[in-house]
Amino acid sequence: MVTDPQLPSPPLVGAGVIVPTGDGRVLIGRRTTAGEPPTWSLPGGKVDHPGESFEAAAARELAEETGIVLPAADMRVLAVLLDHELGRTRVTAAVLAPPSLAEALVTEPHACAGWERIAVDALPEPMFYPSAQVLAAWLPDYTAPPGTWHYPTPPHPA
Repeated sequence: MVTDPQLPSPPLVGAGVIVPTGDGRVLIGRRTTAGEPPTWSLPGGKVDHPGESFEAAAARELAEETGIVLPAADMRVLAVLLDHELGRTRVTAAVLAPPSLAEALVTEPHACAGWERIAVDALPEPMFYPSAQVLAAWLPDYTAPPGTWHYPTPPHPA
């Protein structure tokens, strides 16, 4: 397949996973991806499979990155976010997982130096850009960098 350099790159589509503890903390990792400055990050990643939902991608990425297994059916999309921070279109779902205190393992040491549960009123900087946007969709007082469109989703019926 030949790629036309005049055509835009396909969008990146992913999910950022908010894993609260139930006591005012959230799971955050120390992102150490080669070629990028170190940042803090929520678990998350790309929607990989045809037909994979944001919730399924969130559950899969959470398990792959931390070893924490939570059902996709218990995940809730809070908002869909659109940005162009990388010079290309990125669509990210802000996905809220159910509260969990399960041990978070470092399963991808090339990308994450460790996981911590940090108070939401003391979140560290610098935050990975998509994670900052996801946190802003969840925490009304969290200030994220500008440049992202937030599309909140309606609450799910009980």
